[in-house]
Amino acid sequence: MSTAWLSNTYLVADEHGAQAFMVDAGGPVEPLLEAIERERYQLAFVLLTHHHHDHVAELDTVLQRHPGTPVLIHKLEREFVPAATGDLVPGETLHVGGLTVEALHTPGHTLGMVSLLVNATALFTGDVLFAGSIGGVRAPGSTTYSDQRSSIMETLLTLPPQTLVYPGHTTATTVADELESNPFVRIWSGRDPEGDEPCTAFGRPATLVLLGDDYDGGHKAWVRWPDGSDDIVPGSQVVRSAAADSRRAERQA
Repeated sequence: MSTAWLSNTYLVADEHGAQAFMVDAGGPVEPLLEAIERERYQLAFVLLTHHHHDHVAELDTVLQRHPGTPVLIHKLEREFVPAATGDLVPGETLHVGGLTVEALHTPGHTLGMVSLLVNATALFTGDVLFAGSIGGVRAPGSTTYSDQRSSIMETLLTLPPQTLVYPGHTTATTVADELESNPFVRIWSGRDPEGDEPCTAFGRPATLVLLGDDYDGGHKAWVRWPDGSDDIVPGSQVVRSAAADSRRAERQA
């Protein structure tokens, strides 16, 4: 895991000496390159969930050690990664050794974001879904809150509860755990109420629906604008009302 961005790079194989693939290339890759040599893996692909720098920063290092390795990404992201050589096509299956890899189109954080379902049991979610949090829709190339919600609720969390989830940042989780404890998911599924606290976000009046913990120790905020549209923004961009602060202080006293 990268200490700069808390981003994960994964090396996946089913047995020693088999074909393997990487998911993203943003975290320190040297330990993974050493593992490839030590376990005699054959690096068949680098599969990119999306184009952001914290997921591709060390791609050149990988390719220097393994020149000619195919680098696949969704076609809508390919222009942003010059080293990409081909497309990850949603609905199509790659075979890597004894593993099957299905690309799921999960837009929101970026237009061409993909999640990768391996052997129908392990899910690599990039910046769509984290343990206890979700990706924002304010980063370069992002689309909409509706896309992000749909990707999570209608694609990822419809998978079997025991599916292991490996996010693009920090710790792993499961579909079951996110259905049960992720605060965004709990509201979307109707188990918890929406908040209605006035706030400002990016200096604009808004309603704070949820201020949730994020993977980096900060917060991720779900806000609603006066026109009724929803947004997922960094918690650092939200200023809560003085009245709400006073009520929180009274409850904590």
